[in-house]
Amino acid sequence: MSVPQVVIVGRPNVGKSSTFNWLAGVRIAVVDDQPGVTRDRLTYLMCHNDRFFELVDTGGMGIADMDNLTRHIEEQIGLAIDSADVILFVVDSREGMLPLDQDVARRLRAVDKPIVLLANKSDEERHDSQADEFYRLGTGKPLRISTLQNRNRAVLLNTIVSKLPPPYEDEAAEGSTEPEMKVAIVGRRNVGKSTFINTLVNAPRMIVSEVPGTTRDSVDVRFELDGKPFVAIDTPGIRRAKSRQSDIDFYGTHRAQRSIRRADLVFLFFDATQRISKVDKQLCDYIAQQYKPCVFVVNKWDQLVDTMPTGKWVRYLQDSFGTMRYAPIAFITGQTGKNVKALINHGQMLFKQSRARVSTGQLNRMLRDAVRQNPPPAARNREPKLYYATQVGIQPPTVVLFVNDPALISEPYQRYLLGKFRDELEFDEVPIKLYLRRRHPADLRDDVADGGDEHARKTGGRSMGRVTADS
Repeated sequence: MSVPQVVIVGRPNVGKSSTFNWLAGVRIAVVDDQPGVTRDRLTYLMCHNDRFFELVDTGGMGIADMDNLTRHIEEQIGLAIDSADVILFVVDSREGMLPLDQDVARRLRAVDKPIVLLANKSDEERHDSQADEFYRLGTGKPLRISTLQNRNRAVLLNTIVSKLPPPYEDEAAEGSTEPEMKVAIVGRRNVGKSTFINTLVNAPRMIVSEVPGTTRDSVDVRFELDGKPFVAIDTPGIRRAKSRQSDIDFYGTHRAQRSIRRADLVFLFFDATQRISKVDKQLCDYIAQQYKPCVFVVNKWDQLVDTMPTGKWVRYLQDSFGTMRYAPIAFITGQTGKNVKALINHGQMLFKQSRARVSTGQLNRMLRDAVRQNPPPAARNREPKLYYATQVGIQPPTVVLFVNDPALISEPYQRYLLGKFRDELEFDEVPIKLYLRRRHPADLRDDVADGGDEHARKTGGRSMGRVTADS
């Protein structure tokens, strides 16, 4: 399983960002009395009682943003709720219950996920009765907290961990049944996505037309290949924002993005006869942001097979999408089915890579060799030190690297390490999520360059490093 997410929600100015900083133990989110300071989601890796989870801060629900970004803020909140494993619903016990609190509670009633109601600003026990009115929200007993007085932090962390999904166990313990792989078929309009799915299922399940934009919603199509079940998600063709002419185009784009988020694997389609467009690059960026394994699929190759070498298109794609050079490239003809089965088989390989786990010892032996071959450069007149690493999640493979100071590990060096992970481990064609965590002075372990990886899984509940985008 991927690292669980714990999402903080609530109306504006109830102390969501203060709660985020308080739990994280470092000041990351901007805290201000003015509503609407938080707009985008902020993420921070936490660990408590040996359980890792991502803490996510969101903007205030129901805010009328002064810069006309209300829709953007609400979209980010919706994405966070969709991906949440636990929701922290923050209210203000000093101000009491307001209509916006009730609006938030109504929105959360449709969410089938654990919810912890936090009555913030409960600075003293003698004021605890002020939080009782929040029982009326129907989200359970409020937990009184105070970020200012550091009240009930340990209780809250224990509560969060108790509500997280069960930790990942070996597939052998879970049974031999293979999970069903969901593949999102995405691309700009008229690149042959629906024709490809018709070929997969050998039946006209999708409406195939030469008129661009025929598919206006995401459609799940189940099929079997060699006795294994799959789900292909056909998505609307994407067009540039300034070219969208109706609400159908707007919602089609959002449904396609949602399909990418819930897929295990993405096939990004290109028309071999067309140049790469801005829409293709936007889709690629979104796939990378979601850390989804991806295959670049060059369709309609029968039209160029005799006039253009595949190597030229490969170089064209790699030059256009330099941050995803690890993504494999397939050349198919959806109309005739040429190379379609090979594409699905390769997709299965990527799916297995995204679910692979490596031992802490194997990871640290590789890391030790990488540091010896190319030590991290000094920064700010200080020497970076890499102590040890451990994998904490799958889909995507998620690695936490413990260092003396995350700020000293440059982005080029992080890219170097990600490249070594792909070369030496089982993640050679999938995105990897890398976190940097500052090692606490009390955590007495040796530098990885000196061979130390003992007890690497015992990480404590201290502050985490920032998320590093895989690039």
